[in-house]
Amino acid sequence: MSIDAFPLVLRRTSSCRAAIVAAAAGVLLVAGLPAHGQDALEITSDRSVVKVAAGDRPVLEYQYVQRPRKPYVKAWYSPGGVNVLRDAPFDHLHHHSLMFAVAIDGVDFWSENEKCGHEKHVRLADTSSSVRDGVAWCTLAQEIDWVGPDAETLVAKERRTVDVCRTGDPAASLVVWSTSLAAPPGKESVTLTGSTYFGLGMRFVQSMDTGGRFVNADGKAGVEGTNDVRSRWCAYSAAADGKPVTVAMFDCPGNPRHPATWFTMDSRFAYLAATLGLDHEPLVVKAAEPLELRYAVALWDGQVEPAEIEKLYGQLVRWSAEAQKP
Repeated sequence: MSIDAFPLVLRRTSSCRAAIVAAAAGVLLVAGLPAHGQDALEITSDRSVVKVAAGDRPVLEYQYVQRPRKPYVKAWYSPGGVNVLRDAPFDHLHHHSLMFAVAIDGVDFWSENEKCGHEKHVRLADTSSSVRDGVAWCTLAQEIDWVGPDAETLVAKERRTVDVCRTGDPAASLVVWSTSLAAPPGKESVTLTGSTYFGLGMRFVQSMDTGGRFVNADGKAGVEGTNDVRSRWCAYSAAADGKPVTVAMFDCPGNPRHPATWFTMDSRFAYLAATLGLDHEPLVVKAAEPLELRYAVALWDGQVEPAEIEKLYGQLVRWSAEAQKP
């Protein structure tokens, strides 16, 4: 059976996300992908940052108090200890490593000037670690108010969950990013718009800006073959401070407008984003039907071939199917 033939409808509940993560652990083991190493993942938080570590090795840092206008994954490390994310580079101070932003009802949440909105931290709903079927996971859940330029007017509400694990053969760091975005109380709907790069985007460390190569699930390569093109996943291989790495972003089959429309660039700097194609067509989110989005991002040491990336994507699809079983 082809990957595209798997059942793809996801239930729109937080319990479904938990089921997907639990199923993921089992599926990875059944598929012969053991947990990376023996260290359980540990999660800690201070007043602004949540950190995930495997023993004394950092795995991920999440800036949960907006700095200055949005929360985001600040740093993310390969199994070999290589960070691939760059925060607030001088040329684009509003680029924050791995971040999610769109425009809602005409308010831009991507840029960070006086006319833009804020993704305002409300509370951390969960920070926990667990071992499920031999795979170590950490979870953080956050409630976020998307507010207007005055930092008060409520434009939308978000429940965001970030799940982290280390698994695979070859070993990979894996992040599952889930967002539930809802219209505020009293509004029947909100409308999402945006530029070509609005969505879940990654700014890479400076050493990865040159000499890298994009490839997608359909065998297209380079910016010319992957930018503004729909595909189920897109990957980028480059050298981070002299060490080759591969990053792949996966669009969950249950997402609206699947497969995602990708933004890729490697001129001046490298960037990768999974988008909803909002520059082509706005998306209306009704009060009774929050927008449910789920993406996964994998990071390997070395240059990983498309066949290995597709193999992991196959596991992600099976998670979706497993989560729907009674």
